Amino acid sequence: MEIENFFQQLPFVKLIGIELTEVKNGHAAGYLEMRDELSWSEDEHMAHSGVTFTLAEVTGAAAMVSVNEPPVFTVDIDLKYLNTGYGDLYAEAEVVRNGDEVGIVEIDVVDEDQSRVVGTTAVLALK
Repeated sequence: MEIENFFQQLPFVKLIGIELTEVKNGHAAGYLEMRDELSWSEDEHMAHSGVTFTLAEVTGAAAMVSVNEPPVFTVDIDLKYLNTGYGDLYAEAEVVRNGDEVGIVEIDVVDEDQSRVVGTTAVLALK
């Protein structure tokens, strides 16, 4: 099964609607179309922080799985909320350390105006 399909079959990922658009060689890109039920505002599409967190974590895990056998598990994540995400969200993840027991991935999420929403470093346990 392709990595993208593996992640997109996870129940919570399906519920939120995360789409992995690229996964290869320690890199992953993800996309989330904003919907009313994912927004914390009734007036405009403003991403709820939990939605932004999930997009970052899933995209980071996909990048790590592209260079390791699944499963991988998030053991620590340092996520900095920099701006409110308006509209659709896009994530880019890059593996920066691929060790024997843990790996580190850096993830950025931007909104549809390319405003940086979060900067993230995640540590994932391998196998």
